[in-house]
Amino acid sequence: MAEASWKCPVLDRLWFLPDLGTATESSRSLLAIYVFSVHKKKNCLENTVMSNPLVLMETSSGDILIELFEDKAPETVANFMRYVDEGFYRNTIFHRVIKDFMIQGGGLGVRMDARPTHAPVRNEAGNGLSNKRGTIAMARTSDPHSAAAQFFINLVDNAELDHADDTEEGYGYCVFGRVEDGMDVVDKIGKLKVKAQGEHEAVPVDMVVITNVSRFE
Repeated sequence: MAEASWKCPVLDRLWFLPDLGTATESSRSLLAIYVFSVHKKKNCLENTVMSNPLVLMETSSGDILIELFEDKAPETVANFMRYVDEGFYRNTIFHRVIKDFMIQGGGLGVRMDARPTHAPVRNEAGNGLSNKRGTIAMARTSDPHSAAAQFFINLVDNAELDHADDTEEGYGYCVFGRVEDGMDVVDKIGKLKVKAQGEHEAVPVDMVVITNVSRFE
């Protein structure tokens, strides 16, 4: 089909569209607006994928797709991706589940054995991100800068975990990503019955294994 150049009076852009013969000016404008919107949406999606990395967390309860906020928590994301690329999370478990609060994992194996980690990462909780439902954040001890590999996913909005100040009590927990798909899996894990096991007070009775975490491209 032949193309013809034509300037859209609405978008004020020169377009090379299929030769529409006697098509009205309004028809040409509508076609140009449609083409423009499709290209704009495509570019937005491409930019979104390129700006922040995605990881696929495969579990025995289902898959969870997570966007990592590299732009807001660069050190934390780099730390997490280091463990991902090393295969560290393969066959770890969700060892702590608290209903209507969060699910925590990424540090213990299927025998409840703690895995050795790299040095802790600096706490970036002051990045302006809130511990809202579906976000993923770094788990740690009472030391604000003690997070290494373990993470948790918020089941509800947990604003009390956000950064308030730079004191030990107010430093908060660093959000570094968000579940993009698979929140139903997260909710399913969050409703599991739990038991005390050794020093851990809320271990799922039915074990949830993280079979793998990998880059999603």
